[in-house]
Amino acid sequence: MKKIGVFICHCGHNIAGTIDINKVMETIGKYPGVAHCEDYNYMCSDPGQNLIKAKIKEKNLESIVVAACSHTLHEPTFRRAAEEAGINPYLVEIANIREQCSWIHDDIDLATKKAIKIISSIIEKVRLNQALTPGQVPVTKKAMVIGGGIAGIQSALDIANAGYEVVLVEKTPSIGGHMAQLSETFPTLDCSQCILTPKMVEIGHHEKVELLTYSEVEEISGTVGNFKVKIRRKSPYVDWEKCNGCADCSKSCPVSIVDDEFECDLGMKKAIYRPSPQSVPNRFTIKKTGWAPCRVACPAGVNVQGYISLIRAGKYKEALALERQANPFASVCGRVCNHPCESDCVRSEVDEPIAIASLKRYIADHGDYSLNKQTPTGDKIAVVGAGPAGLSCAYFLALKNCRVTVYEAENAAGGMLVLGIPEFRLPRDAVKADIDFIESFGVEIKTGVKIGENYSIEALRSEYRAVFIATGAYEEIKLDVPGEELNGVIHCIDFLKKINSGEKVMIGKKVAVIGGGNAALDAARVARRLGSDVTILYRRSRKEMPANYWEVEEAEAEGIKIEFLVAPVKIHGREKVQEIECVRMKLGEPDASGRRRPIPVPNSEFKVATDNIILAISQRPKIDWLPKEFETTKWGTLIVDPVTLETTVADVFAGGDLVSGPATVIEAVAAGQKAAAAIHAKISGIKIDTEAQPKARPDKEPLQHLKRIMRTRMPKLNREKRNGFDEVELGYDEGAARHEAERCLNCAVCCECRECETVCEPKAIDHRRADTFSEYEVGAIVVATGYDLYPVEKLVEYGGGKYQDVINGLQFERLLSASGPTNGEILRPSDNKVPKTIAFISCAGSRDPEHNLSYCSKFCCMYALKHALLYKERVPDSEALVYTIDVRTGGKDYEEFYIRAKEEKVIYLRGKPGRIVKENDQLAVWSTDVSSGRPIKVVCDMVVLAMAAVPSKGTIDLTRKMRIPVNQQGFLNEAHPKLRPVESLVAGYFLTGCAQGPKDIPETVAQASAAASKVIVMFNMGTLQTEPMIAFVDEDLCCGCRICINTCPYEAREFDESKNVVRVNEALCQQCGCCIAACPSGAAQQRNYTDEQLLKMVEAILG
Repeated sequence: MKKIGVFICHCGHNIAGTIDINKVMETIGKYPGVAHCEDYNYMCSDPGQNLIKAKIKEKNLESIVVAACSHTLHEPTFRRAAEEAGINPYLVEIANIREQCSWIHDDIDLATKKAIKIISSIIEKVRLNQALTPGQVPVTKKAMVIGGGIAGIQSALDIANAGYEVVLVEKTPSIGGHMAQLSETFPTLDCSQCILTPKMVEIGHHEKVELLTYSEVEEISGTVGNFKVKIRRKSPYVDWEKCNGCADCSKSCPVSIVDDEFECDLGMKKAIYRPSPQSVPNRFTIKKTGWAPCRVACPAGVNVQGYISLIRAGKYKEALALERQANPFASVCGRVCNHPCESDCVRSEVDEPIAIASLKRYIADHGDYSLNKQTPTGDKIAVVGAGPAGLSCAYFLALKNCRVTVYEAENAAGGMLVLGIPEFRLPRDAVKADIDFIESFGVEIKTGVKIGENYSIEALRSEYRAVFIATGAYEEIKLDVPGEELNGVIHCIDFLKKINSGEKVMIGKKVAVIGGGNAALDAARVARRLGSDVTILYRRSRKEMPANYWEVEEAEAEGIKIEFLVAPVKIHGREKVQEIECVRMKLGEPDASGRRRPIPVPNSEFKVATDNIILAISQRPKIDWLPKEFETTKWGTLIVDPVTLETTVADVFAGGDLVSGPATVIEAVAAGQKAAAAIHAKISGIKIDTEAQPKARPDKEPLQHLKRIMRTRMPKLNREKRNGFDEVELGYDEGAARHEAERCLNCAVCCECRECETVCEPKAIDHRRADTFSEYEVGAIVVATGYDLYPVEKLVEYGGGKYQDVINGLQFERLLSASGPTNGEILRPSDNKVPKTIAFISCAGSRDPEHNLSYCSKFCCMYALKHALLYKERVPDSEALVYTIDVRTGGKDYEEFYIRAKEEKVIYLRGKPGRIVKENDQLAVWSTDVSSGRPIKVVCDMVVLAMAAVPSKGTIDLTRKMRIPVNQQGFLNEAHPKLRPVESLVAGYFLTGCAQGPKDIPETVAQASAAASKVIVMFNMGTLQTEPMIAFVDEDLCCGCRICINTCPYEAREFDESKNVVRVNEALCQQCGCCIAACPSGAAQQRNYTDEQLLKMVEAILG
C-alpha cells in the first residue's frame, strides 16, 4: 500500500474557524494508508511548503493530499513542492475543505464531518493515481485578435510591437469600434477621433499586422498554442486592392438609406459607402441584403428597385437599359402587366405600394429608343411564334450572339399583344417600339409563315441548332350549353382579333359577355365603345374574378354592368340569339385552382335579353399541327422539362401559353428568358444557374416612423371622351414620376443598377465577387468583441422606438460630433429644431432585473455627465436634467468631472423615471420624488437614455465556436475575477474590453495591454506543457457505437474504421469527462479519474 501524507491547512480562520482541525487530524491520521498527517496555519507559505518537502523525504511518502482551498488556486504550488522533494506531481491531490466546506457551513460538527469525508475520498483517489508526465508542444508564434475596437487595436499593436505577427479580425468594414463614434471622451473631453485615429492608422500600416475587416470567424479548432481558424471574408463587392477611396462611386449611387451603423439611424449613407471619412481601411463597401421583394415577385426577375432608383436620380436612359436586361417589353409591360411586384411591395405596409408599372411606362415613353443594329455571328436558332414568349427568347439569345429567326403565322408580330389587347389599353406604337428594339439586335422575323404548312418542325431541326416553340393558346373553349351555335354568339378572341385587325364588326344594342378574365373585360369595353349596352355574366364573386381588379373598376366606371354569381345554362333564339337563360350560384369549397367552387341555387333561373353573346371562357393551345412525338397533358399543353423547358423531342424547347395555358405577358417574357438561358447552356455545354436569390426585407421597426405618402395617381382620359380607342391611361410627367420613385424604400439596399461601375476608374467594383475563406494557424486568440447598447425599443415605458426624440447615448454622440449627421449642431430628430430642455436618464436598462440586466454598465454615469456638460456648452440657454439612482465616479478625476457638471448648473434628480409620454411636440417625463414620494412631471424637448451595455451581436455564436463560457448576460467569463482577469477558462483565449464586461476606455486599454502581455509571455516560452490527465479508450471494451464522438465538445475523438474503435486525439482533449459519462460500455476513461477511483471516492463519502 502506498505511503500517503496528508497536510491540513488552517488558512488562518478561513478553515480553522469552522472546522475542528484537531479532530480531523485525529481521524485522518488513522485512515488506512496514511503514513503521516500534519497541520499548519498557512500551508501555501514557504514554511508550509518546506514542511511538506521535509516530511516527504523523512517519511518516504509516495503520495500527497493537501487539505486546503480550491485546486484552481494552489494545485501548481503543492505539485511543484512535491516534485522538488522527488514525488511525481500527479501523485499530489487537493482536498477542497474551504470553498466546499468551511465557507458554506456554520455548524462546526457538520463542517468537521464533511471535511473528514472530503479528505477520505481524495485519499482513495490518490491511492490509485498514476505517475504521469506532461507532454511538450511547440507554440505557433502568431496571434489572432477578434474585434477591431480600441481593445482589439491596443492588443494587436502591443503584440505586433513585440515582434510577433497578428491577424486582426473585425466584422465591420472599418476598425475603431464604438470609440470612433464618440464626439469627446471623459473626463478630459479629448476629441475621440484625435486620440484614436493615430492607432487606427498604425494598425493599417504595421508590417506585423494583417488586417481583416468585414470578416468573421467561421470555425475554430485545435488547442492552446496551435489553433486553426477559418475566416469568412465577406464580399464588399469592391476589390480593395484596386479601390483608391476616391468616393466617385458613392457620389454616383442613386440609393440613399438610413445609416443604421455608424450614424445610429440619424444620418444617411449610400448603398456603396465607407463608415466614416477616417475609416481604416479607407475603402468602400456595397451593402446588399438580397433581392428586393418586388424583384423576387417578378416572374422575369426585373430589377424593379434598380430602375426606380435611377428614375429618382433622373437617369431615365439608364433606367430603361436596366429594365431591358430582364424584359425587352418595357412599353408593353408598363401598360398591361398585371404587376405581381406591386403585391409584394413593402411600401404597402406603410400606405400604398409603389406604382411600379406606371414608372416602367414612364421610362419606356421617355427613355432612349435609339437603335444600334447588331449582327450576331453565333449558332442559328429558330423560334416559332412571335408573341411575347417567342420574341423574348429571341432577344435573350441574340444578346448571347445567336442568330435567331422567328416564324409567325399571322401577318404581324406581337401575338396577343396586337391581336387580343385593344388599343385603348395598348397602343400599337408601344408594341412596335419594343419589337423594333428586339429586331435591332439582329433578330429576323418572318410573318405569314405557318409551321406545319410552309415548314415542318423536322425541317427546322435539321437547319437550326435548336428550336423554341411559343405559339400561344388561341383555341377558344366552348361553353357547351344548348343554343351556342346560334348566330350572334361570338368567341372573344375572334372578336378582338377582328377589331384589332381593323375589320368592321357589327354587334347589337345589347351584348352579354360570359367570363371573368382580362379578355372578357377587354371584349366588354370594346363592345361598349361600339355603342352597346354591355353586361358581364360571371359565375363566381368579385373576389374570385381572375381579371385585374383595376380593369374591373375601369369597366364599371365606363358603364358596364357585371352580374356576379350567375352562370348561363341555355341560349334562346330562332337562328339568332334573343336571350340567355341563367341560374344563380353560391360558392362552395375551393376547387383545384384555389377558388371556391360555384354551386347552382335551386329554382333561381332567370333570363337576360341580348342581341349578342361574347364567350370568353378560356383558351387552350392549338397543337394538331405538331408531330405525335411531342407529349402533351390532358389540358392540351406541351410537356417540358421544368428546368430547361426542353420537350420530349431533342433540341426542341417550348414555353409560354403553349406550356402553361393562358397566362400573363410577364410570365411569357419569363418563359422566353428561361428558354434562352437553357438553349444557350445546352449549345455551349455549360450548367444552368438555378440558384434562388435571397429575399431582402427591411426591418419593420423603422417603417412605423415613415410619413404616409399615397401613391401618385395615373392621369386618365376623361370618361366622356372614351368613345373611341384612344389610350385611357395618359402616363406620368417627370415630376410625378420622380415623386413616385421617391417613395421606394430601397429594400435590398444596393439595387445593382451598376452606376458605380461606370464611374470607377480603377475598375474596382465587382458585383459578382463572392465571400472568400482563409485559414490561419495561430497560437493564441484575444477576444475583444466589445459591446452593443440595449435596444431602446425594449424600454416601452420610455417610448423607446415609438417617439423619435427618445434616443440613446450613442445617437447623442453623433449629434455632438462635428462629422455627424448635423455637423455637431444638436437638433431633435423629429423636426430638426434645437432642444431647449433635455432629460438624460441614467441606468436605462442597467441595474434592472425586469430586463434581466441586474449589473451596472459602469460608464453610463460618466457619459451622461459628459453629454449634459457638452449640451450646456453647445446650447447655452438650455436646461439639462440628469435622472440618476446613484452617481458612480470610480475613475481618476471622475469625481472632479461630476463636481464640474454641478457647477455648470446641470440639474440632478434622484430616482428613475417611471414613464415618458408625448405631449403635443414635447415629452413629459414622470418620476417620483425620492424624499417626499410625490410624482414629478417634467416636460422636455428630448430624452437621452444612457442604455445598458450588452454583449455585441454574435458574441454567443462566437463563444460556442471557441467553447468558452459566458455569464448569464452573455459576457465572457474570466478564469478568475482577481487573479486571472484576462484569461479564459479555456487555455489560449484571452479576454479584453467590454467582451468580458462593461468598462470605460482607460480600463479597456489597460486590460488590452494585459491580454497582449499574456500572449507575449506565452510566445516567449516557445513550448507549452500539455496536461496528461486526458481521456483514453480501453479498446477491449469499446463497442464502436460512436456516442462519445458526438458528445465531445472539443472534437477530440475520432473513429478507427480498421479496428472499429474510437481513438482520442490527445492534442485536443480538454479533460472535461463528457465522453466518460456518455460511454455505455465503460471503455471511455480518463487518467487519474478512472471509474475505479470514482467508485472508491463515493464509497469513502458514504462510508
